Amino acid sequence: MSVRAGIVVTGTEVLTGRVADRNGPWVADRLLELGVELAHITICGDRPADIEAQLRFLAAEGVDLIVTTGGLGPTADDMTVEIVARFCGRELTLDAELEAKIAAILKHLMARFTGVDFDAVRAANRKQAMVPAGAHVLDPVGTAPGVVVPGSPTVLVLPGPPRELQAMWPAAIADEAFQQAVAGRTVYRQETVRMFGLAESGLAETLREAESLPGFAELEITTCLRRGEVEMVTRYEPHSAPAYARLMDLIRARHGEVVFSEDGSLIDELLARLLVGRRIATAESCTAGLLAARLTDQAGSSAYVAGAVVAYANEAKVDVLGVDRALIDSHGAVSQEVAEAMATGALRCFGADTAVAITGIAGPGGGTEAKPVGTVWFCVMLGDGTTVSRSVRLPGERADIRERSTTVAMHLLHRTLLGLG
Repeated sequence: MSVRAGIVVTGTEVLTGRVADRNGPWVADRLLELGVELAHITICGDRPADIEAQLRFLAAEGVDLIVTTGGLGPTADDMTVEIVARFCGRELTLDAELEAKIAAILKHLMARFTGVDFDAVRAANRKQAMVPAGAHVLDPVGTAPGVVVPGSPTVLVLPGPPRELQAMWPAAIADEAFQQAVAGRTVYRQETVRMFGLAESGLAETLREAESLPGFAELEITTCLRRGEVEMVTRYEPHSAPAYARLMDLIRARHGEVVFSEDGSLIDELLARLLVGRRIATAESCTAGLLAARLTDQAGSSAYVAGAVVAYANEAKVDVLGVDRALIDSHGAVSQEVAEAMATGALRCFGADTAVAITGIAGPGGGTEAKPVGTVWFCVMLGDGTTVSRSVRLPGERADIRERSTTVAMHLLHRTLLGLG
């Protein structure tokens, strides 16, 4: 039987949606890498009864490990350690060595300020040095330490800020009590395949056919549609590798033309590799510069992104990108002709060898019977004269159309650079 874990994300700001939960998914991925089966992720506010209820629920589910995130600060609503101690039947005790470490961190942080009563600040943070008796302390990355409380289940208490939690993780999994809690884990493999240009229902039909393959029942498969791409994640024990190989043979036979990644790489990552040594520029209308932003984010800098023009007004297309006004008058701003003229202008403006232009109708009230909302034209143009233009009609609201247009543009660029057109 595999080792099972549960995650409790605490914080009223997370529960109410003011802050998006980044810790739950991150910890879930790390547990999976360790071969630990995740049973539940729960989110609750900063209320003692609710936090304890989540702990008791997970314990009743028979998990071997509970990971909590958040609630380790010095303020009154930070009470996770206190609740965990009560849940585990342990008293809170002051760890003098930990208190000294926290004081040293605070003294360094306060050095830049004047007129601060350090003793008052230290007193306010003393509660962070209160730990359950017998717990193992994880040194703070910020000012909040983590703790591992041995038991059945073992409880790992981590800070809420993702930067602190992630930096503390290596020490947490190296802890003796943590290692004992996950000692019976099974080593799993996880493979991610990404497809573009396939409806999720099409993949579902293939997976139904795959049920007759030997060993298929040993594969744990999840699929989802994300940014217009279909993602298939398969988890299995090493002995089931032949079953996964048979599944992939079927996937390639049915959907080989739309599979763009078999190793989990994102389209952003694949483009980053293809754009090395190139100089790209974008001309965007309706996507508000999202394409340039995604390309730049993946690069980590503007290494290959020469620049971007966001041109909504026709005057901007004419004055900045040099689009012939007669093209706009004859064909409309959302047309193949204007998309290609925008790409030409981007190449020229930035001295680039690669350009992508997007022009479309994303907002409500902007469409016509001939060109309804969601109509978008794309053009990828290379310095050698290669020009690939496409039009799609995308569903959804303004934000959906913008995001999906950006994804379509990236895939069109990817195929063009590969010579697939």
